[in-house]
Amino acid sequence: MPVVRDLRLLWSLRRFRHLLYVRLLSQGADGVYQVALAAYVVFSPERQASAAAIASAMAVLLLPYSLVGPFAGVLLDRWRRRQVFVYGNLLRALLAAATAVLITSGAPDWLFYVSALCVTAVNRFVLAGLSAALPRVVDAERLVLANSLSPTAGTLAATAGGGLAFAVRMVAADSDAAVVLCGALLYLSASLASLRLPPGLLGPDRRPARPRIGTALAGTARELPAAIRHLTAPRRREAAWALAAMTLMRFCYGALLVLLLMLCRHALAGSPEEGLRLLGVALALSGAGFFAAAVVTPWTAGRLGPRRWIVACSGAAMVLEPALGLPFATGPLMVAAFVLGLITQGAKIATDTIVQACVEDGFRGRVFSVYDVLFNVAFVGAAGVAALMLPPDGRSTPLVMLVALIYGVIAVTLVRFGRR
Repeated sequence: MPVVRDLRLLWSLRRFRHLLYVRLLSQGADGVYQVALAAYVVFSPERQASAAAIASAMAVLLLPYSLVGPFAGVLLDRWRRRQVFVYGNLLRALLAAATAVLITSGAPDWLFYVSALCVTAVNRFVLAGLSAALPRVVDAERLVLANSLSPTAGTLAATAGGGLAFAVRMVAADSDAAVVLCGALLYLSASLASLRLPPGLLGPDRRPARPRIGTALAGTARELPAAIRHLTAPRRREAAWALAAMTLMRFCYGALLVLLLMLCRHALAGSPEEGLRLLGVALALSGAGFFAAAVVTPWTAGRLGPRRWIVACSGAAMVLEPALGLPFATGPLMVAAFVLGLITQGAKIATDTIVQACVEDGFRGRVFSVYDVLFNVAFVGAAGVAALMLPPDGRSTPLVMLVALIYGVIAVTLVRFGRR
């Protein structure tokens, strides 16, 4: 089969494998860390988590870095991406260890959130750098396949990391601190794996003298408008439309995630621990959907085109999401978790490919940082909307229908853009 042959060829690329190892370890650690945070904030027996509390936690962790994200892009286009992976993951290992100390010492919640916020901040650099570096280790002909395999494998690694977190909690008597320390070890492993890549391999090619922080921040006012003009130029408008569509799909994903968290915490389980286990099953099924997207997307995007594949994903979500979500029952919701994983990851692979193909290398770091900022703003906005619409048990028909409507708008808008 052509796909199998291309996968073998892709795997034979030594530098691609090394970059993939960094992604797997880094995102696996993210999965461990995120489950630890969810368990501590949402599923602790002594906490009565509400949609507003979940939204507040997401805002604390993500929204501030939506404001500073563009500055990360400016620095990414100056720093060697390999060094970002080495020192970024090392710093996250230290910060995660500090978070574990705060959990065991009973520190105030605000101090815990500050520590978690710092880990999330560094994550913005690492993930944007991984996407920007991928075209440096794969030829253009196999970029779609690489975008199917690499980010999807990272998402599966995050899912596996979540499973590892559950296992550590079982062994360590439900210790969230032990789970966080496990994540710290994985971050350290990702830092060491980055050393196998040559310092200059991943770019960027245009590397001016390392600026002072103040100079870099002042230069942002000049360089970010240039990156936006680069993205919205006529021959790159497909990338801008794809980013807009993916931002809305991220909003839908965030709203449905908060709904699922509330249902698992209050409506579908008899205890917080049972709810956490049910959430783990849903995340595992979502990970299976990500894997299915990696298998299906190269074939479908190659024949339909990446933009039409996004249309197909959003159109399918418009139909399936209310059909599976409105019963508010465990079985259909588990199926919905798989479908949502397939649709969201399939659209993201197509969007990444469009952006990488349209954006020049010297702008990729900034564009992917803006991409990341849009993700965060949409996610936090979705959590805020969900907090306003969700009842205490999480069952909200209006929210489910709103999400279906947004998916429909995405599909119709991209079809009209294609006709123009």
